[in-house]
Amino acid sequence: SVLCAVFSVVLICFVQERGALGFERHYHVTDPFIRRLGLEAELQGHSGCVNCLEWNEKGDLLASGSDDQHTIVWDPLHHKKLLSMHTGHTANIFSVKFLPHSGDRILITGAADSKVHVHDLTVKETIHMFGDHTNRVKRIATAPMWPNTFWSAAEDGLIRQYDLRENSKRSEVLIDLTEYCGQLVEAKCLTVNPQDNNYLAVGASGPFVRLYDIRMIHNHRKSMKQSPSAGVHTFCDRQKPLPDGAAQYYVAGHLPVKLPDYNNRLRVLVATYVTFSPDGTELLVNMGGEQVYLFDLTYKQRPYTFLLPKKCHTSGEVQNGKTSTNGVSNGIHLHSNGFRLSEGRAHVSPQVELPPYLERIKQQANEAFACQLWTQAIQLYSKAVQKAPNNAMLYGNRAAAYMKRKWDGDHYDALRDCLKAISLNPCHLKAHFRLARCLFELKYVAEALECLDDFKGKFPEQAHSSACDALDRDINAALFSKSDNAEDKKGGGPIRLRATGRKDSISEDEMVLRERSYDYKFRYCGHCNTTTDIKEANFFGSNAQYIVSGSDDGSFFIWEKETTNLVRVLQGDESIVNCLQPHPSYCFLATSGIDPVVRLWNPRPESETLNGRVVVDMEGASQANQRRMNADPLEVMLLNMGYRITGLTSGGAGGSDDEDSSEGQVQCRPS
Repeated sequence: SVLCAVFSVVLICFVQERGALGFERHYHVTDPFIRRLGLEAELQGHSGCVNCLEWNEKGDLLASGSDDQHTIVWDPLHHKKLLSMHTGHTANIFSVKFLPHSGDRILITGAADSKVHVHDLTVKETIHMFGDHTNRVKRIATAPMWPNTFWSAAEDGLIRQYDLRENSKRSEVLIDLTEYCGQLVEAKCLTVNPQDNNYLAVGASGPFVRLYDIRMIHNHRKSMKQSPSAGVHTFCDRQKPLPDGAAQYYVAGHLPVKLPDYNNRLRVLVATYVTFSPDGTELLVNMGGEQVYLFDLTYKQRPYTFLLPKKCHTSGEVQNGKTSTNGVSNGIHLHSNGFRLSEGRAHVSPQVELPPYLERIKQQANEAFACQLWTQAIQLYSKAVQKAPNNAMLYGNRAAAYMKRKWDGDHYDALRDCLKAISLNPCHLKAHFRLARCLFELKYVAEALECLDDFKGKFPEQAHSSACDALDRDINAALFSKSDNAEDKKGGGPIRLRATGRKDSISEDEMVLRERSYDYKFRYCGHCNTTTDIKEANFFGSNAQYIVSGSDDGSFFIWEKETTNLVRVLQGDESIVNCLQPHPSYCFLATSGIDPVVRLWNPRPESETLNGRVVVDMEGASQANQRRMNADPLEVMLLNMGYRITGLTSGGAGGSDDEDSSEGQVQCRPS
């Protein structure tokens, strides 16, 4: 009986502890806390830009690295500097990490001098120096399951693995991106899945994010070394560096076809930060030159580009990388996620009525749309969509708002919404037409023509409407222009896969991996990421309820994860916010950027009514950032130097095509 009593007490304590942990995880970051988030303190001690921040596991220490080549360890809860040491680097520090299972004694730094240094904080000494990279080291990653092991990503295109055990202390190449993308590729960031440390995500130059299975790579290398036919062996075997299935790519579905346009405007796409959600099921990417994207690693989806059945290919053909030009647009296989236009003449199908409170939200969104408040309309429709995910009208209306706003990626999100609306209601007239317009705006001209012809067949009463006629003219003009330029492109192959020289040649393996890429789940807009290549985006809250990102305008942005709605903007730096690291268990955020300080943010008392750091006009800030992303690079440079450029600070969001002045009701009005 005594044993039973002891067991009962232990069980009760265990349940209470798990309950308390669950409560803390769910409630430590809540909407009221977010709306009261304000500046608590500034930690001063650096003399240069603070490029990296890192909490220890307990959350009672914060490490920072700077252009001044020093690292500082802080007691952030008491705003104290505990330790400052010169790292031995001769250039800017870009990454700092505590080594797991070291009792917060070992700190690792990577810097622009191409070096990785390991420091013992108890004696303030650098105990290991690795100089294997040949270009700037941008990120360090660690994993609890791999004691004495860590990884680095550098601009020489290499991901290196380090072993600090006494009998090894060496660095070896784990992944060589140059074997896939040529000599010009640069690795910018990496992170290890917190729930399964065998998975490593890598961001590099270009729009693709790569997910690798470390265990599969190691097993493959071991088998290669044991093969009797093998000659000279290295950790990174040149004949077959990665086994099949060891890599999976992710990309925002509209970006590959946009690359030529971005390149012409000297607009660089590069993943500046990647991180996993706390449960390891989602991957967040801050895409330099574009937006923030969230990829679902469990429920994966192919890019949502529309193709008629006769243009589709079997999965076997895709896996073998043998797609014809009909199935490939700029090197990426086009999928419709199983969607097919219904056969025969369309008939109006009944639409499920919304509950009164959602009907009110929809009406508010419609009113915002009528007032040309596109972002407000999108946010209201998104709020309703979260509560009624099977309502076709909401998706169709949000698509119309996206098409009107025309920020980067809006036409692709509109296309996704149109496909969703049609899958829920195959007779959704406006969604059918908007789908054709989206395809045209996304440069899928032949597909747009087929979609428009299909629309005319299903809705003959709309075949000669002003909107149809206008889109028909646009498509035919584009096809005529395309045929004129056909000779120039003859034999060039898909734009994205065509190499301009040996240094940036893309391998066949890389082409196949890109064709198998998965699309994003959510997109977050409002910030600007064009000036620095270390800008972070992070999950905020142990349940990843919010997304935070730095920005070139000196602010940081907070979105609701599920609705993608922007809920808070705060001024975090006089110039640029690069780093945002949430506390592991409190509603507490550390940020840094160009200013030589670390700023700490938490919910302020309700008695503090004035918060000078709040950016009240979030819509205005977002619009200005969209213009900034599409501005001429020289204008941005002058703006950073303090000059005001008229074309950059007035007018609508840049980078979009002229609006169709002949739109009919079939396209523009929400339902």
